[in-house]
Amino acid sequence: MDQFVMRAVRADEWEKVKELRITALNDPAAPVAFLETLEQARARPDEFWQDRAKGASHGRHARQFVAEAPDGQWAGSVTLLVEEGGSIDFFERAIEQTQGHLVGVFVRPEQRGTGLTEGLFAAALEWAWSLEGPALERVRLFVHEENARAAAFYRRFGFRATGEVLPVPADPGAKELEYVLPRP
Repeated sequence: MDQFVMRAVRADEWEKVKELRITALNDPAAPVAFLETLEQARARPDEFWQDRAKGASHGRHARQFVAEAPDGQWAGSVTLLVEEGGSIDFFERAIEQTQGHLVGVFVRPEQRGTGLTEGLFAAALEWAWSLEGPALERVRLFVHEENARAAAFYRRFGFRATGEVLPVPADPGAKELEYVLPRP
């Protein structure tokens, strides 16, 4: 892991953002790891990916972090969205307190178990806790009930299940479980 740099994406890196997302959605775990499908991602125009990279490269609302190898290849990524208190979340519920929301966690299969996910989470959380006006009170994420490997990692990293259970938007019979890490 030492050879990888954890950093935020730059606005002009939309093609790499797109490539890594398509790769993630091709992963066998994608159906329980992501709410977006491969077909949806492939159908998006370049402008979508350009806006995504730009929006996740600066400002307060979102930041995408990547694990970059010395040769420039991206081995993984995580995005932290800022949910402001009083706004509405993806599940159409009111946000009670300003918080972070980790999404899009992916590490290429050949790099799993090397510490890259920990490095990506550390970078995202360092940024989250540095935000002011208002500060984030917690960071949350959702994990599919059948994604035991991811849930185990989140618990090892310090996230705790809140007991909040929501239906998966595309499959109401499946459940997403909320995990939270309070501000240190």
